[in-house]
Amino acid sequence: MKNLLVLFCLVLLQVVTRAQQISSPDGQLQLQFKLTDSVPYYQLSFKNKLLVNNSKLGLTLKEGASLHGGFTISDQQQNTFNEQWQPVLGEVKSITNHYNELLVTLQQPKEKRSIRIRFRLFNDGLGFRYEFPEQQNLNYFVITEEDTEIKLTEDYTAWWIPGDYDTEEYNYTRSTLSAIPALFDKSYDGNASQKIVPLSVQTPVQLKSPDGKVYVNIHEAALIGYPGYCLNIDAKNYTFKAHLTPDGQGNKGYIQTPFHTPWRTIVVADNAPAMLSSKLILNLNDPTPYTSTDWIKPVKYVGVWWEMIFGQKSWSYTNLDNVHLGKTDYTKTTPNGTHGANNSYVKKYIDFAAKHGFDGVLVEGWNEGWEDWFGKSKEYVFDFVTPYPDFDLKELNAYAHAKGVKIIMHHETSSAVTNYERHLDTAFKLMRNYGYNAVKTGYVGNIIPRGEHHYSQWMIEHYQRVVDKAAQYKMMVNSHESVHPTGLHRTYPNWIAAEAARGTEYEAFGGNNPDHQTILPFTRFMGGPMDYTPGIFQTQLSYYKKDDTRFVKTTLVKQLALYVVMYSPLQMAADIIDNYERFPDAFRFIKDVAVDWDDTKILAAEPGDYILTSRKAKGKDDWFVGGITDENARTLDIQFSFLDPGAKYEAIIYEDAKDAHYITNPQAYHIYKKTITSKTKIAQKLAPSGGVAISIRKL
Repeated sequence: MKNLLVLFCLVLLQVVTRAQQISSPDGQLQLQFKLTDSVPYYQLSFKNKLLVNNSKLGLTLKEGASLHGGFTISDQQQNTFNEQWQPVLGEVKSITNHYNELLVTLQQPKEKRSIRIRFRLFNDGLGFRYEFPEQQNLNYFVITEEDTEIKLTEDYTAWWIPGDYDTEEYNYTRSTLSAIPALFDKSYDGNASQKIVPLSVQTPVQLKSPDGKVYVNIHEAALIGYPGYCLNIDAKNYTFKAHLTPDGQGNKGYIQTPFHTPWRTIVVADNAPAMLSSKLILNLNDPTPYTSTDWIKPVKYVGVWWEMIFGQKSWSYTNLDNVHLGKTDYTKTTPNGTHGANNSYVKKYIDFAAKHGFDGVLVEGWNEGWEDWFGKSKEYVFDFVTPYPDFDLKELNAYAHAKGVKIIMHHETSSAVTNYERHLDTAFKLMRNYGYNAVKTGYVGNIIPRGEHHYSQWMIEHYQRVVDKAAQYKMMVNSHESVHPTGLHRTYPNWIAAEAARGTEYEAFGGNNPDHQTILPFTRFMGGPMDYTPGIFQTQLSYYKKDDTRFVKTTLVKQLALYVVMYSPLQMAADIIDNYERFPDAFRFIKDVAVDWDDTKILAAEPGDYILTSRKAKGKDDWFVGGITDENARTLDIQFSFLDPGAKYEAIIYEDAKDAHYITNPQAYHIYKKTITSKTKIAQKLAPSGGVAISIRKL
């Protein structure tokens, strides 16, 4: 009897420790999980080709035995899920969420504790996370590192920026994985706050196999209550390893069970358009808990902003270099004469927005405190309710509402996060009292409390507190200098957009490369919409100052196309009013283009080279097409097969002129009308760093 019992235990041990495997619903992807010497590993294959080889899983703890070995498998469960859901705002009307799931329970017999690893395999990739059930021997613990590996089998080409605890505002580098070490030190420039992680890359990182047949994107989904991560690179072995953002003590995650980490995501496709069409990251986020979302609306706006970026106007009211909030009497100071957020200038923008059908006007620099905080680590800089003497809150609010326009509040926190949290309720009450429903938050500089980083656990929880508080007041949030989005706009649709990448402002700071906008949809935009602030018509800043050599490295038409290529339900016409009035025929496209969609088709794409996108406006038969290219001129073949068969449409085509060039002739464009059907084809020429924009209306 004893021998039979031993034999039974051995058989049971063999059953629970052998490799577990699931396939995607279409059978093209296969996941295998196993324990080797009590250590968890996984593999991922696509079309019977191994993509991710034996890659370790686990976590290192500050105290006690870590969670990366000594395991047995105590249970495994498989499940299939399939649903259709509708985003509040989005690129398509309905999204399919279909996956096969493997849930593995791992036991550490010696420590008498367990964790779970949950894998979800979709037709477009893999998501997995760690789960910690509540238990006596794993209650409170501190994570010092996550040991997750992604060991690729080949020397992929990567579009990457360096890992950083505080910023992702860099131009992208294209190289093989093996070449990253040699290029790393030249891959970044300066920033207001940065902490470079040596030999690491930020996520999302876009990859392409050597034979060009497989595209892979690595990121994370549903980042809540946990530090953001980048990926350390072992270039010789083509291996990424998770690197969590620490706090000032070097700790990374303070955990109380029950808890689960964000999802680690690996999106897989056999072509670039399919990569851009993936909704895997969104699907790994929970449905919204909001019982009402009718207050969450798409927004097209103008603003007092670009003139400060390139130096025509200032955020500050005076030129003082020593001010104290609540003590400095601005009515007794001398105005600098360049302050942008003044009554007459803001009214000009309100009038313009009302005339052209824009929803809102962003005003930066309206509140006291802008004079002397940058780089000084001051905590009490802004109170978010006290305006400068030349900005009359009550008068401007009444003026805007009378014209059907809302002012978008700007809360630059100066990264004094504790100060902002103390003022959140007061600031949002002010917004509610004036009928504002959107706020742009900013986190320029090093974080206070000192020692925290923009992507550390404490800051991740702060961003969530702001979004939760905004929802209480029915406010929408557009966060700048925040963590990279991870699909949370499904769960929190009032988090309408974010920056978290190098946007248009860098055209005046250090310049964006001509291929920058052809890479961002494959990287930053995989996690969610970005407030990129396109629409700059006067691309050469020498127009304002003769010896200014800065310029926006695109043609005017490419700026139009960005409204279609770069999805966001929050879109800014970022140039100053005078330039739109100089080019009214081109400005028509910005006025016409939608910002919320029922359908999206990626017609052609290649990261770093070109993108051609068509989108159908929400609740309408109108379509819009946007195509962009890098520094190389090219011809894109546009086929309109997405249109209703048998129907006729009027297309207004905005194209680069024959002699257009982003350096020598950026504002040369041509506009014409054409009747088209679903069978129409156009061979469309694009200038270097140029584009094409098409508005389509059913006749």
